[in-house]
Formats: sequence, C-alpha cells, structure tokens
Amino acid sequence: MSQTMSRTTATTLPGDHPGIDELYGLLAHGQLTAFYRLAEDAAFAPDLAGRVAIARLAAADFDHFELLCGALRERGADPETAMAPFAEILDGYHASTAPAGWLEALVKAYLGDGLAADFHREIAAALPADVREVVRRALEDTGMSEFVVGEVRGALAGADPLAARLSLWGRRLLGEAVTQAQHVAAQRDGLAELVLAATGDVSGLGVLIDRLQARHTERMESLGLG
Repeated sequence: MSQTMSRTTATTLPGDHPGIDELYGLLAHGQLTAFYRLAEDAAFAPDLAGRVAIARLAAADFDHFELLCGALRERGADPETAMAPFAEILDGYHASTAPAGWLEALVKAYLGDGLAADFHREIAAALPADVREVVRRALEDTGMSEFVVGEVRGALAGADPLAARLSLWGRRLLGEAVTQAQHVAAQRDGLAELVLAATGDVSGLGVLIDRLQARHTERMESLGLG
C-alpha cells in the first residue's frame, strides 16, 4: 500500500480525550530518551565537528521535551506520571537497537526518529488544533536530516559492503519500531482510539504501519540505502 493511498477524513476528538495525555507522555519520553541516546552516540563521532553536530541535535530534543512537559502541566497532568507507562517499551527498543559505530548511530537517529515522528503526526490528525500545534512544534526538524544524509552518503561512496550492512540495519530498525508501535497500541486504550480516529479505518494500526513503511523506504533511499 503506497503513501498515496486514499484516506478517510480523520475524526477530530475532544480536547479532554485521555489519549492526548498518553500521546504527550509517549512523545515526551521519546524526546528525553533521544536526548540521552544522542549524548551517548557522540562518543562514536570521528571528529569535533561530528560531536558538535550531535550535541546540537540533543539540545533540540531536550527543548522539545520541556515543551511537552509544559503542555502536560497545562492540562493538569504530571509529566513523570504520563511518561512512566512508556519507559519499558522505549528502553527495550533502544536496548535492542544499540548502534555499533558512528554510521549506525546516524542511521538510527535519522530513520528511528523519522518513524517516531511519522507515527505521532499520523495520530495528530485526529487532535484539536491546539494539540496538533504542540505536536508539530515538538517534532520540528532539528537540522538532523541534512547532516546525516551528507555524512552517510559521503561514507558510502564506492563502499558497497558498507551500503549492504547499513541497509540491513535500516530494515532491522523498521521491524523493531513496528513491534514497539504494536505494543503501545495494544496496551494503551487512549492511544488506540487516537489511531482509529486518525486513520478512519477499523484496522487503523495496520493502515498506519503501511504509511510508516512507505516513508521509511523514502528515507532509506535518501541515504543511498534503497
């Protein structure tokens, strides 16, 4: 199923829907985890320029985390309480996809964060305008795309074995991300309702995953890993 598939118009949910707190909690925990992950991955950088670039990306993720915590407090929710249900799932994803070097770290950051952003943007289609705006700001491009694509494409020039290895790595990241998305939807009723409302389809998660896979393929191609 392609990204250009026909879509049923999303159903807009009320601003007090419990799934909104769950979505903010999931996104906040994801941004916090990304901050720590990038800080660790900076150790793989081959030079100071790479470490500086990663530090800037990590700082942007922390700013997004703070934005989401503020949004949760405005709704009368405690950020730590909202994030807690997703700790095990997100920690499991990162533990199972620990990069072995600089290029794997970059590919994971680009593809993994892209998948997470797509997941949240799809769900946001069913949210009130003010909530969609918070999600949009929390997922703003940090400049990662241009940096990562340049680094990876430069390293791949004339290195076919490396391209094959990173292609496998990219497919593994997709598989792990889909598994975690299925776990989240299965365990959190509020988020499951957001998925259904956003996709307009009784098989909502499957429809959403099809869209995520299409965009993942586009990102792989942009890295030269098609």
